[in-house]
Amino acid sequence: MKKLLKYFKNYKLESIMGPLFKLLEASFELFVPLVMAQIIDVGIKKQDVGYILRMGGVLVLLGVVGLACSLTAQYFSAKAAVGIGTMLRNDLFRHINTLSYREIDTVGTSTLVTRMTSDINQVQSGINLVLRLFLRSPFIVFGAMVMAFTINVRAAMIFVVTIPLLSVVVFGVMLVSMPLYKKVQKQLDQVLLTTRENLLGARVVRAFNRQEDEIKKFDQENGMLVRMQVFVGKISALMNPITYVIVNGAIIILIWTGAWQVEGGIITQGEVVALVNYMSQILVELVKLANLIINISKALACSHRINAVFEEQSSIAEKAETKEGTWSSETAVEFKNMDFFYAGAKEPSLSRISFKALRGQTIGIIGGTGSGKSSLVNLIPRFYDATEGAVYVDGVDVKEYALSKLRHKIGVVPQRAVLFKGSLRENMRWGKRDATDEEIYKALDTAQAREFVDSKEKGLDLLIEQGGKNLSGGQKQRLTIARALVRKPEILIMDDSASALDFATDAALRKAIRENTENMTVFLVSQRATTIRHADQILVLDDGKLVGAGTHRELLDQCEVYREICLSQLSKEEVLQ
Repeated sequence: MKKLLKYFKNYKLESIMGPLFKLLEASFELFVPLVMAQIIDVGIKKQDVGYILRMGGVLVLLGVVGLACSLTAQYFSAKAAVGIGTMLRNDLFRHINTLSYREIDTVGTSTLVTRMTSDINQVQSGINLVLRLFLRSPFIVFGAMVMAFTINVRAAMIFVVTIPLLSVVVFGVMLVSMPLYKKVQKQLDQVLLTTRENLLGARVVRAFNRQEDEIKKFDQENGMLVRMQVFVGKISALMNPITYVIVNGAIIILIWTGAWQVEGGIITQGEVVALVNYMSQILVELVKLANLIINISKALACSHRINAVFEEQSSIAEKAETKEGTWSSETAVEFKNMDFFYAGAKEPSLSRISFKALRGQTIGIIGGTGSGKSSLVNLIPRFYDATEGAVYVDGVDVKEYALSKLRHKIGVVPQRAVLFKGSLRENMRWGKRDATDEEIYKALDTAQAREFVDSKEKGLDLLIEQGGKNLSGGQKQRLTIARALVRKPEILIMDDSASALDFATDAALRKAIRENTENMTVFLVSQRATTIRHADQILVLDDGKLVGAGTHRELLDQCEVYREICLSQLSKEEVLQ
């Protein structure tokens, strides 16, 4: 909640003017029963039509001024709510981008999406309602009670008893419903996760004819959400009937008491009507306050969830004073006795890894599924931090670098080819903001992507759809490789990024990279023996351990795991070539 309050500093005027105009509207509303009392006691009693018309005009004037105040309050409240919601969303997005892979893995993508959308929208709606009604409703309630005392003290004592009873109901429901709304939002995360999984894996679901199973799974998750919402809704729904029973009971007592006092000449008929109107105002405002508190409960639950994301701090922290490696260093990358655990894991994903990659070398990394190949290369640009030991780039521990400086040295081609909506040229400039068309075409040539780009009428102006869905898997992979090459990085990491390419294109790609990337250290992660067999050094991983390091020939003689991988993919003659 404290995190949220700081955003009001930029909307001080709106946060003051919104409630202020609502209080003005409420003040005019409190005068209406008194005017009605005068119309009854003076105008109707004396049959003075002129007086009735004049006082009717006063009622219209009070209504018009109240409407103007209400619209003004709505303007200021909406401006503050939308502005705060926008700032909160921007800050949350910025904070999420500071988190390392570890925190994003822990929190979960679907949860972060819910916090960015549904939760912030709920908070924004709550702010709007609070600025408009949080002061107005209590003001009307207590103002009506005060006005009742000015009319008749004995009758006003009914208000004194009724208002605390109503407050107990309202706040009791709030205290019960708030934790339940937190559970509802948590279940909403689960529904979103199920939906996201199904949509991303739509082709797989259809390929295995599992649509019915997925529909049942979604029905279960969604059904649980509905049951939780219905349960908390029933509790919240108790508020209106209970408050109506209390207020209407109070009105009955008020009329009965007022009738005896009118009979005794203590108060007038108009004053009894005014008292009933004040009680009705209290009923309406308490119903509003009840609904407001329900919305506040939801907004507070959502704000706690948003704040939980803000409290997540990146495990990758930059030092105030950072170092930078020197290009003259012969060793481009070095791992020293490195261990790595994923968050919450009991066993290391990588254990006691040590090796050196010299400048200009091509390093092949091979191993079975889950052997730790991607985890290894993700430590170089510091997407994760080593748990024990150290990773060095240009002779300096990666933890000593500014992240921007470190990652500027490195070009990464991820395992899953990701392109963004926009032109091909814009996607290529992710690698280098000011890249010329000539530099882009050179990178496309090296990545074996020039031919299909030239075949398109628009060339570099080709529009890439979201996720690159208008391109084939191989085309997307070649473009992501070109995007990394545009930067001309000192270190190029290709994390199984040629898996969709045929063997001929893969061979041409490796040859082009070798010929056109002088002094670039290249890490090739692959499950294909043919892709890494000509590397200067091959690292063989098995169950998170480095079980072999050397050239193709050396490993055939020394590493049984490597030999088995090669023989499972190639004939004996091809292995020995």
